[in-house]
Amino acid sequence: MKTGLIALIGAFILATQANADIFGGVEFPSGASSFADAVVSYNPVIKSGEPTAPFRDSSQALGVPDFTDALPGDHFVSLGDGGSITLRFTDNSLTGSGTPADDLWIFEIGPDVEDTFVEISKDGTTWSPVGKVFGAISGVDIDAFGFGTGDFFSYVRLTDDGAEGGQTGATVGADIDSVGAIASAPPVASPDAGSTGVLMMIGSGLLALCHRRR
Repeated sequence: MKTGLIALIGAFILATQANADIFGGVEFPSGASSFADAVVSYNPVIKSGEPTAPFRDSSQALGVPDFTDALPGDHFVSLGDGGSITLRFTDNSLTGSGTPADDLWIFEIGPDVEDTFVEISKDGTTWSPVGKVFGAISGVDIDAFGFGTGDFFSYVRLTDDGAEGGQTGATVGADIDSVGAIASAPPVASPDAGSTGVLMMIGSGLLALCHRRR
């Protein structure tokens, strides 16, 4: 098992070095695999039919950021006034970088600055708040909240701050295009995998070192 896991970490690091890409002016060392892969739950707050149906497709928050002004009616999901969405990383996990750099990036679109509360979780049950982002392309340094290269998160929950931004409109609430883990590690392994945690920590440390050298 150790040999296989070490090989997995090595392959992940090589892929990280080979697949780096830039989205919205931010370099993601793992490229497209850095972004959330699955919707766990979507709980929009709908008032008087808003946000309207075309903007309630939660799958639009997955994958790489793809919204453009040429496609104003597509490629994002609106949370509604105080609504939330929970996303999961399946082919990677969010980890701390061991630096003051931002580790998690939220791509929120639209002219209205709509604040969004951010929480992260290792298991989808126990949640840790990591502050708030303020619209557009915004990053979060999870190290600033006490986490580091030995912590691995698979889940991100975003909740619109109903006290900020517009309160009505077809796309009311934060409009989420994408969520990416710039400090990215291999997927979280089973908790009963013995020495897996130590090896994951080693792999994450190597990834952080690679990230600092960029």
